[in-house]
Amino acid sequence: MSANDSQLSERLQTGFLGVIAFALILFLLTQARFILICLAFAIIIFSLTSEAISAFARLKVPNWLATTLALIAIAIGLLWAATTVVAQVNEVVTTSILYADRAQATLANLSQRWGPRVQESIVTFLGSIDFAGWARSAASQASNLISGSVLVLTFVGFMFAERIWFPIKIERLTGNPARAGEVLRIIYSIMSRVNRYLVVKAAISFVTAGLIWGIFRGAGLELSGAVATFTFILNFIPTIGSIIAAVIAIAVVLAQTGDPTTTLMIGSACTAVHFVIGNIFDPMLLGQTLRLSSFGIVLSLAFWGAIWGIAGTFLAVPIMVALMIVCAHIPWLRPLAIMISHEGLPEQEPPHARLRG
Repeated sequence: MSANDSQLSERLQTGFLGVIAFALILFLLTQARFILICLAFAIIIFSLTSEAISAFARLKVPNWLATTLALIAIAIGLLWAATTVVAQVNEVVTTSILYADRAQATLANLSQRWGPRVQESIVTFLGSIDFAGWARSAASQASNLISGSVLVLTFVGFMFAERIWFPIKIERLTGNPARAGEVLRIIYSIMSRVNRYLVVKAAISFVTAGLIWGIFRGAGLELSGAVATFTFILNFIPTIGSIIAAVIAIAVVLAQTGDPTTTLMIGSACTAVHFVIGNIFDPMLLGQTLRLSSFGIVLSLAFWGAIWGIAGTFLAVPIMVALMIVCAHIPWLRPLAIMISHEGLPEQEPPHARLRG
């Protein structure tokens, strides 16, 4: 066998093994999705609260006291958020069953101007949709938030217990203090960038949800709290989250009022809120925090949404940020970091010494 044939055979073997490894990873990601999703959220919560604990430490607060208070706050926050979402979903389920027939009748009346064939098609399509079944399914999915919150809290508790040993483990794992420092700098860079993104995004989502709540309350509509809650949550989904939130708001208005003019006015106001905040304030406040390209965000959104469903869409941006920063410090993976970064600059500051591939 010639040298070229041997090299080609080696490349084919490497490629085949890579495909098998990728398929195995996908299999594990889908089979252990619940545990992995809870673990990902636990890591994010741990990252956010670690900075708060460090801030308390600088104020001479004992580490054990700060950690205990953080765990208590996390437990209360997680359980409150889970119960709030479940309550809002149940409220939407109860109300949607009452308004489902009215919404279908309203859409059927609006379709009359398009001719009998179009009207018949729309009526047939609407009749085939089980709105009540979808609502009950959403309620059952939301109830899983309680068990997920307990698992996330468990993960976070053990992470705090291992927190002081993590740098030591990294140093012993690498066997080189300098290399361990590089790994820790990469981890802290990921934590800092993701934390800033989540804090700013939470503030933007809160303002958006508040404005939507004000529009609904001003119009005297029901479900203002539920729509505001969904708006806050969906705003964390890049690109399509605000679109889905606006569609939900418009559908709720149409179902309650049955008036196209009122729906158009309130829907336009909600859409304007999402457009102004999403296209002006969001980029201005986030600035160069993410440094991800739009294509990279959409790619991550599609991949993790397909693997982990709705939870994957929320985790898409933090995972992509972590992937880009890690790849930027590994020479043979740096081209991937450049491709998914904004303007081909994956690093916000001059790069540190990179890990050797």
